[in-house]
This record gives sequence, C-alpha cells and structure tokens, in this order.
Amino acid sequence: MRLLLVVLLDGLAYAAWLFLVSAGLTFTYGVLRVLNLAHGNLYALGAYLGATLLLHYAASGSEVAATLGLLLLAAVIIGILAGPLIERVFLRRVYSRDEEVQLLLTFAISLILEDVTKLIWGVTPVVADMPYTSFGSVRLGGISYPWYPFLLVGVALGLAGFLWFVVTHTRLGKVLAAVIADREVSATLGIHVPRVYTFAFTAGAILAALGGALTAPMFSLVPGIGADVLVISFAVIAIGGLGSIGGAAVGSVVVGLARSAAVYFFPELDLFTIYLIMTLVLLFRPQGLFGEIEIRRI
Repeated sequence: MRLLLVVLLDGLAYAAWLFLVSAGLTFTYGVLRVLNLAHGNLYALGAYLGATLLLHYAASGSEVAATLGLLLLAAVIIGILAGPLIERVFLRRVYSRDEEVQLLLTFAISLILEDVTKLIWGVTPVVADMPYTSFGSVRLGGISYPWYPFLLVGVALGLAGFLWFVVTHTRLGKVLAAVIADREVSATLGIHVPRVYTFAFTAGAILAALGGALTAPMFSLVPGIGADVLVISFAVIAIGGLGSIGGAAVGSVVVGLARSAAVYFFPELDLFTIYLIMTLVLLFRPQGLFGEIEIRRI
C-alpha cells in the first residue's frame, strides 16, 4: 500500500508538471494554429531566470515564502520580453504561409534561444532548490513526502480552473473563440486580430516560462532541457488533442500516472510508456481524446 501511495503521489506531481509545461503550447496552437517549437526554450529561460532570482534572494537571507512570488515574476518577465517580440517580428510574417515554414521558423527561434541561454548562464549546471528543501515534508500513510509537489499540484489545478473560466465565462474568451472560428469575419466585426494574436502568444510564453520557473527548484538546470520538455509536451497535447486545455489536463494525468507506475514497476519502460499511450490514442483517435477534426480551406 505504501508503494501504491508513492506511485499515486509521484504520478500526480508529474501530471501537474506536465500540465504546466504543456498548457502554454496547446493554448498558443488553439488560437494561432501555430505549433511553437520554441516553447521548450521559453520554458528553459523561465527556469534559469527563476533559479537566478532564487539564488540572489537566498543570499540575502530573506523569507522563503516570498520565493514563489519571485518564480512568478521570472515567468512574467520572460513572457513579456520574449512573447511580443517573437510574435510581432517573426510569426506575424508567416501566418498565411505553409505549416512547414512556420515550423522551420519556430525551430530556428528555439535554436537562437538555446544559444542565448548558454550565453547568459553558461553550460555549468544550475541548482536552486531552496523552496523545495525549505518547505519541508509531510507524513502520509507512513511515508514522508515533500510539500513542494503538493504546491505544484495546487498551482496546476488553479491554472486549469483559471483558463477554463477565462475561455468560457469572459468576453475575452468569446473574442478568442471568434478569432479561432474565423479570423476574417472577426476582423470584419471590429476585433483587432493582430492584437489578439500578440496577447495569445504572450500568454502562451508566460505559461511556458511559469512551468520552467516553478519546476526549477526540483531539477538541476542544464543545457538542452528545453528540447526534452518540448518532446514531452507534444506527446501530452497529442494525447489530449491539439488546442484543448481540458485535453492537456487529462493527457497530463494519464501520462503522469502511467509513467509513475512504469518507473516503479517496469523502470526499463519509463519513457516508452508515454509514447506507447500516444501511439495507441492516435491510432484510434488521430485528433486526440478531446481534439476536433478541423475543416481546412482549399
């Protein structure tokens, strides 16, 4: 029973992390219909900046509780600086181009951001585990488990609820739905479509950086973490359905629990489990669990 409890807790913590790193990717695609291959490196920038702020803050000997605000600040800084710049200078020029051009462009941006990360922080691993270690642990069912993963789960649930409320119960959500349904008609009705696109991409960039910042205390940061996160994020949103926030949440839970079970019972099938689930879902439902079949104009 203790092992099953550990599998459950680790699975939920991993699912929360998966949702945080994939929500921005699926949100961006849902509005712009662009698969952002730079998503992983935005995650990495958020993680590195969050770790840097934590290390400077820890050196000052201040309160640990305020570190969460620093992580949020790091995500907002990266999103606001990188989001509008990438969307207005680069993506805006290729919305009407083929998907291959969009993918190549965002891939080139990801390579640039990877080099920017190395230029600023170097290639030495960065460790900033102050919140993870300082928040302590709790005993559940006879086992000691850190508090920080529970915080991560709470943030993921809060983010999912916030996104659901914005999309379904606000004027902004209706505007986003209109732009997604038909960009030309939305512009005719007076919606400033370029501004909506900039907002959506910036929001996606902030979500990517937030995922990196909040998970920075849990992992050692090394070059290449952006690529690893991008691959796993694609697997999650492919399972849940491209553009679906609910699908990303369900996909995260399914993958998180399955991978946690594999780690403890079949460790040699660790990553294989994720791609097996993705393959099975796409075989029987190519659009994902909650995705919709799109009608494309010719």
